[in-house]
Amino acid sequence: MIEKLGAEGFMNELYKGFESLEDRDTKGFITFESLKRNASWIGLEKMNDDELRCILREGDVDGDGKLSEMEFCVLMFRLSPGLMDGSHRWLESTILMEFM
Repeated sequence: MIEKLGAEGFMNELYKGFESLEDRDTKGFITFESLKRNASWIGLEKMNDDELRCILREGDVDGDGKLSEMEFCVLMFRLSPGLMDGSHRWLESTILMEFM
């Protein structure tokens, strides 16, 4: 996906995803309520409340019960190992081009 969109395009897609899940009342965060409200939009409609809370806990680095934009992006990379492979290849090629 990174190769298709480029690094900037890929990050823009992550930001759009975050904004789509963002809580209306607590701008800048994804809460349990906003995740549950948008679960069907992201293909998680079959998950129960405990499973959705588990997703939040998985990404909630600072323990505040919600996901910041950075926590969301890190979680997306962790849940999608293929993204990391692509980003490693992109980084390697960028470094090689810089020093050649």
